[in-house]
Amino acid sequence: MADATQSAPMQSAPVQTGPMLAADGTPLKQSLARSLRNQKIRALALIAPLLLFVLLSFVIPIGQMLFKSVENDIVADTLPLTVAALQDWDAASGELPDEPVYEAFVTDMIEAVAAKQHTRLGTRLNYEETGMSSLFRKSGRQIRRIDIAEDAPFKEKLIDINEDWGDVETWSVIKTHSVRMTNGYFLNAVDMKRTPDGAQSQPEDRQILVKLFIRTLIMSLAITGSCILLGYPIAWIIANQPARIGNLLLILVLLPFWTSLLVRTSAWIVMLQQQGVVNEILVWLNVIADDARLVMIRNEVGTIVAMTHILLPFMILPMYSVMQTINPSYLRAAKSLGATNFTAFWRVYFPLTVPGIGAGSILVFILAIGYYITPEIVGGTSGIFISNRIAFHISSSLNWGLAAALASILLAAVLILYWAYDKIVGIDNVKLG
Repeated sequence: MADATQSAPMQSAPVQTGPMLAADGTPLKQSLARSLRNQKIRALALIAPLLLFVLLSFVIPIGQMLFKSVENDIVADTLPLTVAALQDWDAASGELPDEPVYEAFVTDMIEAVAAKQHTRLGTRLNYEETGMSSLFRKSGRQIRRIDIAEDAPFKEKLIDINEDWGDVETWSVIKTHSVRMTNGYFLNAVDMKRTPDGAQSQPEDRQILVKLFIRTLIMSLAITGSCILLGYPIAWIIANQPARIGNLLLILVLLPFWTSLLVRTSAWIVMLQQQGVVNEILVWLNVIADDARLVMIRNEVGTIVAMTHILLPFMILPMYSVMQTINPSYLRAAKSLGATNFTAFWRVYFPLTVPGIGAGSILVFILAIGYYITPEIVGGTSGIFISNRIAFHISSSLNWGLAAALASILLAAVLILYWAYDKIVGIDNVKLG
């Protein structure tokens, strides 16, 4: 019996030749892919509100700003017949356009006056040539009385309405700025202008924006440097105090966040003026004479002092958070190996705080370069930033195209500096704590 059992052939398990199956009978590979896809969908659903917020508050506004800086539809939409008729006219010839151009212009203007679009058109062209706004506004009142069918020809009638219609420069401006996508705003942002002959420099008395860009960068760097010099020892003192005292000092650092920006700025006006606290103390100490008081307001000094005070917490907090994580035993070990206090600080402690300095510098510089309230109040004519011109064009002159171009250049400058910082220091070395 045992021999029969041993001699019987052994039964092997069936070998699966097809794909591996999951518990529900579907192929394992397909089941895994479906599971990973469901996980990605759930993860995306969790971050969807954040992505939507970033899209609505950051991506779309920046996109609109970039588009606004090159958009120029108003001329072509308001004067379509005139723009088409001007294509065959050469502004360099020095001769006025022919009668068909004037006829097309009158036809367009009658419709524009009826739709009340001629004033908007005049405002747009006035950004390029002073006087165009009043020209279109005054001419519109007369042109609406013209009958296209009976009052032809129109060339002499338009010149009688306003002699500027007999000026070649007027028609040259209309033709030059009739394109739907223009680089004119960006040229204006760098003290140049669009002309029939190409880009040309603005007159000397109108070249101010490039100087403002340079001043903004230099003063923002100066503010960042002063925040580092003042913030580093403060952050070190807070980080090396007992918890109770350190928390109290940290509250004092955060106190300006609970005070109105206008209040802090106004306080510096009171302190820095020639009859202010600072000058009175210097006179009392006989450092300066009473008739030689320092001018520290309405200039670069006032702007740097006020903005340093306002932005100092943004420098202290990142440095403090990094310093708090540094083990004190590192300095003791360096001193035990024979290093002096300065050598231990410079070779051991300071390199460990560089990530905090980098984080604070980025925060302060980006905030400083876009500040406009404080420079407007304490800066005067020599202490304002390019951001003040952006605010002016948005709220006062309503030249949104130029404001968008200035903001785009400012954004590009920040990105370039960010790239340079990443190459030199490394953005991975930046820490907030």
